[in-house]
Amino acid sequence: MFEFFQNIYPAFLEGLLITLELAGVSLLIGFLIGVPTAFAKVYGRRWVRLIANIYTDIFRGTPLLVQLFVVYYGLPDFGITLSRIAAALLTLGLNSGAYQAEYFRAAIQAIGQGQMMAARSIGMSRLKAIRYIILPQALRAVIPAWSNEPVSLLKASAVAFLIAVPDLMTKAKILITRTYDPLPAYFTVAAIYIFIVLLITAGLNLIENRLRIPGLQVGGSRR
Repeated sequence: MFEFFQNIYPAFLEGLLITLELAGVSLLIGFLIGVPTAFAKVYGRRWVRLIANIYTDIFRGTPLLVQLFVVYYGLPDFGITLSRIAAALLTLGLNSGAYQAEYFRAAIQAIGQGQMMAARSIGMSRLKAIRYIILPQALRAVIPAWSNEPVSLLKASAVAFLIAVPDLMTKAKILITRTYDPLPAYFTVAAIYIFIVLLITAGLNLIENRLRIPGLQVGGSRR
């Protein structure tokens, strides 16, 4: 067993770094998409809300694997060819953005319209009210529900091995083709995922406890 781990350590470490890169960059992309989408769904004009709703419905209502194949195999038909990692990042980022938009939408609506009305009544523009009053509270209130997203995204990133992105699952698959023994490889991958998930969960729980707003909670999880 020691010899087995000694042999797989370099490959699995490389795969772990790529998995963490996929999850981290995709989470950032999803955040940058999700926050403005959430405000568009709450405060946007009718046609803006319609576009935001169509986007979230498509990416929350279709399988992630289908989205990945459409981006990687379908976009070249339109003259857009992406590398494996770029296709995985784009797919995961767009998918995460749809879920994060719903988390932030719920947080914004939990704050209530009274604060927006109060801000407008003292002469603040809607944009300034969102920036200085609504957004800071929403970012704190969303943490309990949003904390599901990094864990879900980390596990969802495993689909990238289907387009040969050299992540943990791909490294395990390569090892299996050499040893013809799948159980040690898959058990090792599972143990790595569990360890990383526990670290993420502990860190997010610490942040949540420090930034919690008493009496203001937002529920929600991936469906």
